[in-house]
Amino acid sequence: MGFTNIGIPGLILILGVTLIIFGPRKLPEIGRALGQTLSEFKGSATKLMSDEDEEKEVTRSVETSKKD
Repeated sequence: MGFTNIGIPGLILILGVTLIIFGPRKLPEIGRALGQTLSEFKGSATKLMSDEDEEKEVTRSVETSKKD
């Protein structure tokens, strides 16, 4: 079961339950922490992808120089 079919009513329900559990004062703090986590994850994923691209390019350069 995936989270692809949550929709707007599901998000509202999740937000309501979160508001009841944590209270309105904690929500900005939780949102900020979630935002930082997503930002770090995105940065790490981007770095990983660029490292793989650089590795492929180096491999291609080495193979090309071996052929010459």
